[in-house]
Amino acid sequence: MFTQNKEEGKKLSKRSSIQTRNGGREGFFIFTCIMGAFAILSSTMSKNPVLPLLASSLGARAEDMGLIAAASTIPGIIISFPAGLVSDIWGRRKVVVFSLCIFATAPFIYLFVTAPWQLVIVRFYHGFATAIFGPVVNAAIAERYPKRKGERISTFSSATLIGRGIAPFLGGSILYLANFISVYLAVGISAIIALFVGIFFVKDIPSEDNYRKRNERTSLHEAFGLSKSVALNPRIILTGYVEAVTALTYGAFEFFVVLYAKSLSLDNFNITLISGTWLLIVMLTKPQMGRLSDKIGRTPLIIGGSLLGGIPLLLIIFVSDFPSLMAISMVYGLGYSAITSSTAAYVSDLSRKKTYGSALGFLSTIMDVGQSLGPILTGLIIAAFDYIIAFQTLGAFLLTAATLFYAVRVLEK
Repeated sequence: MFTQNKEEGKKLSKRSSIQTRNGGREGFFIFTCIMGAFAILSSTMSKNPVLPLLASSLGARAEDMGLIAAASTIPGIIISFPAGLVSDIWGRRKVVVFSLCIFATAPFIYLFVTAPWQLVIVRFYHGFATAIFGPVVNAAIAERYPKRKGERISTFSSATLIGRGIAPFLGGSILYLANFISVYLAVGISAIIALFVGIFFVKDIPSEDNYRKRNERTSLHEAFGLSKSVALNPRIILTGYVEAVTALTYGAFEFFVVLYAKSLSLDNFNITLISGTWLLIVMLTKPQMGRLSDKIGRTPLIIGGSLLGGIPLLLIIFVSDFPSLMAISMVYGLGYSAITSSTAAYVSDLSRKKTYGSALGFLSTIMDVGQSLGPILTGLIIAAFDYIIAFQTLGAFLLTAATLFYAVRVLEK
């Protein structure tokens, strides 16, 4: 009898331990999603659709617009890879909280901007927040959910897209009812909330954190060696190329679709709907896309998404009214969702757990190269030709990426 009770006690204790651990996992994920939603709400509200309108009010030229749009993505080229490497060595939480401090301070600097060149500097500083935040949080999620990384990374991304989707409507509404100062005060409040959640609620799970410190702590020398293997992995480089092209079209489309809609004489309400709805499509579909990539593999979604994103941009020549431009935006959003639900998970599939931070930081660096070039290149094409040629060029980039990724994957087999 005593032995039986002892065995039952062990089972109950084990079950309780598992439930506690799972609860910790879910608590970490829920608060991480909340933190991400407010951080990206803050970041997006600072630029969409407010930034081009602010830049225009400061007298920025078409060439200046591209530089202003790209300034926030340049830090990703500089810092994402090192930030991921540092998180492999020192842990994710410290690095994430540091990025949240940048999120919380940058919005208040906009209040003192009086010239386009100042706006470039502020955008550059603000860009360090997202450059550090994204890859390190994704690495933490990939560590905790190895069998569901596609779904969980995509769900987190959708949570951030709640903030990203709300931002154009909220920022546009505040601007309509008040002024630029009110918008950037709201941006600051959102970022402070994200910082508060990150400090007090998003904490490492003790059991997993201790396990990593005991068994998987990465030395500086080892981290540099492993990061080199990441940067030279041809599959990761190929995936990074697709991510870069996707980011190139995203950065350009997000910024210039507002100005293109304005050139069609659409009012601010319709412009806000266009800039917000395609992000809403991405937010709603990414978890399902990520779950699908866990089941059928990453390649079909990367190739299919590139086609789905590229074709509507080629067809923009036929667009001259609000419904047509809305349809283009929605289909492009669906393609973007398919690609980005799979690339980060695929890179982590190709990496060791010890190098998740480095690998995803490397992917983010390549992505930011594309996102930085997108607005600059598109601004130059618009200045030389027009919006139609610019958007069709972006579509051709995506179709080329799909073709190359497919060709390489076929050759590997």
